[in-house]
Amino acid sequence: MNLEQFRPIEQLVHKKTYIEKPKFPVIDAHNHLAEPFGGGWDNKPIGELLDQLEQAGVTHMVDLDGGWGEDLLDKHLQTIKQKAPEKFTVFGGIQWSEWAVLGDRFPEWAANRIRSQTARGAGGLKVWKDLGLHVRDHHNALVKVDDPRLQPIWDAMGELGLPVMIHVADPVAFFSPIDEHNERIEELGAHPEWSFPSPAFPTFDTILNGLETLIARHPATTFIGAHVGCYAENLGRVGEMLDKYQNYHIDISARIGELGRQPYASRKFIIEHSDRILFGLDMGPKLDGYRLYYRFLETDDEYFNYSTHDIPTQGRWYVNGLYLPGEVLEKIYNKNARKLLKID
Repeated sequence: MNLEQFRPIEQLVHKKTYIEKPKFPVIDAHNHLAEPFGGGWDNKPIGELLDQLEQAGVTHMVDLDGGWGEDLLDKHLQTIKQKAPEKFTVFGGIQWSEWAVLGDRFPEWAANRIRSQTARGAGGLKVWKDLGLHVRDHHNALVKVDDPRLQPIWDAMGELGLPVMIHVADPVAFFSPIDEHNERIEELGAHPEWSFPSPAFPTFDTILNGLETLIARHPATTFIGAHVGCYAENLGRVGEMLDKYQNYHIDISARIGELGRQPYASRKFIIEHSDRILFGLDMGPKLDGYRLYYRFLETDDEYFNYSTHDIPTQGRWYVNGLYLPGEVLEKIYNKNARKLLKID
């Protein structure tokens, strides 16, 4: 029998809690409305989207799709943000391909484009993992995450007082060979383009060290490390960075599988750093996805699927709920994001 055919029937008798609405109103600080992640909500009536968020108990959502290009940014500002400004924040992005054209002028040009995006309504900057893995300068050299030439971009964000949502590394297993030792072999088999083995790509540690250098070098700029600071497998390392850099925050989007398989460590980590953690879903405004996250954060349920699919999508394990205290839940659900993103 192939592994993909394995469908065990669970025999464990345990509590199963269904949460329809979160304990407190939620600000979703990491999500997408366009394809492929959001399911095309940018092309549906705004009323349907607002109804979906209302059912989920989400009062405000950060749409990161402006990071894919200024055309998409402007579309979302006009078709979503302008129609419900109190409900949405849209982040902008950087058009890295222009570096090959502009050469040494690129960093200052990019900083000015960010200022222009902000003037049009962008509420932050999204930096994706192409920085560090794919972005190349006008000499065709791979650009490091902490490349000092990019200082004008980070300085501009500091001057504007807006955060940088930065995602520079995927799960550690994505940087390992796709073999019998890789715990995400099924996921990588379905998405081989997510594999970044060295030496074709920088090592995971190289990228994460570059992220830390970047944060340390720009204390006046606020950074949000996406997906538990890009290192949910090592909460000790993420906690050290949160302790050292007051300009650093993280979200917990798309990492319920990692956090839930280490529930004691995750609960302790989240309580200790509860002032610096934001809620995020990262799968579009999907009702079942939100309710799964609420179950994970609010209940002490044991051994449940962290995915909305029959087979866990990131690795073949189940998770346990964190049963977080109310005051911690409220910070993660909305207080931290309200302060950081200046949401009234």
